[in-house]
This record gives sequence, C-alpha cells and structure tokens, in this order.
Amino acid sequence: DKAHYSEGFHWPDKKFRFKPDWPRTPFANTGPQGPWRDMPKMPDHWAVTEEVDTDHPFRLATSPARNFLNSSFTETPESLAREKRPTVMIHPKDAAAHDIVDGDLVTLGNGRGQTRLHAKLFDGMQRGVLISEGIWPNSKFVDGHGINVLTGDDSTAPFGGAAFHDNRVWIHKSL
Repeated sequence: DKAHYSEGFHWPDKKFRFKPDWPRTPFANTGPQGPWRDMPKMPDHWAVTEEVDTDHPFRLATSPARNFLNSSFTETPESLAREKRPTVMIHPKDAAAHDIVDGDLVTLGNGRGQTRLHAKLFDGMQRGVLISEGIWPNSKFVDGHGINVLTGDDSTAPFGGAAFHDNRVWIHKSL
C-alpha cells in the first residue's frame, strides 16, 4: 500500500504537488541545480534535449555494448575479442550521403569536441541517428579521445542526478 501512496505523499498534508515549489522542496542536497527555472510549472513535456540543426544533423546515442557492462569488462581479452574496436553505427543511406562505407574511419563532433572511430553500416535503425555502443576507454579510440568528449557535463534539473543525454553531432569521413 505504501508503494501506491495509499497513505498520502511525503508532505505534512499528504497531498501530491502538481506545481512544486522547487527552492522549498525538502531534499537533503545543495538546492536546485541545472535549468530548474525553465521547467514547466505543471507536469508537461519539456523540450530540453539537444535538437538537430543544419550544423549537427545527427542524434548520437551511446548505448551499452553487449559484452561490456558500462565500463566493466572493457579491457578483458574476451570482451575485446568480441567487440573489437569502437565503432559508430550509421544507416546506409546516411552513410552514402556522406561518402562513407563500412569500416571507414570517421570523425564525429560538436561544439564540445570531436573523436574518430570506424563506421559500421546498419539498416536496422532510423536515419539521422548514430549509435556508438559501449563505454570504451579513451585509449581505444584512434586519437585517445573517447565518445564522452561529445557529451555535456551540465547538472540536471531540478536536483541533479543521472543525466541521460541527447547529443547532436556532425559526421564526416576522416582524411
């Protein structure tokens, strides 16, 4: 029953707050963080993700690799033999539009930085999306700059916590 809030919520009057007063919300931390003032006043969709634009036409997802557990097992011989090297999956039609073929060395970038890795063509994904699986050590990337060089470290609203980033990037064939 407690998990379903049948006894009320964690407020003196036990009521749910649809419109929270973030600065006075009772959490034991340093106070509101991130762009909490920009949050909708009532529960609603909040367009807070990085949207693609003409300079950054792709969304980048950094999904876990099958043989890695976050950064665990990224340096075990068995996992390395299965995963081989850092790659970025790209839809074949997007690859063709950028003169990229399977196995090409490509550069991904945005205003935060850039990294080089190898392209892996995969038609089982949406166009306009790139996927780089695994959390490879920086040393495994061609220039020693890992995928996280493209990810922001901004604090999440309203009180920090795990950030699930939507990153926009550009891609081109490396010379």
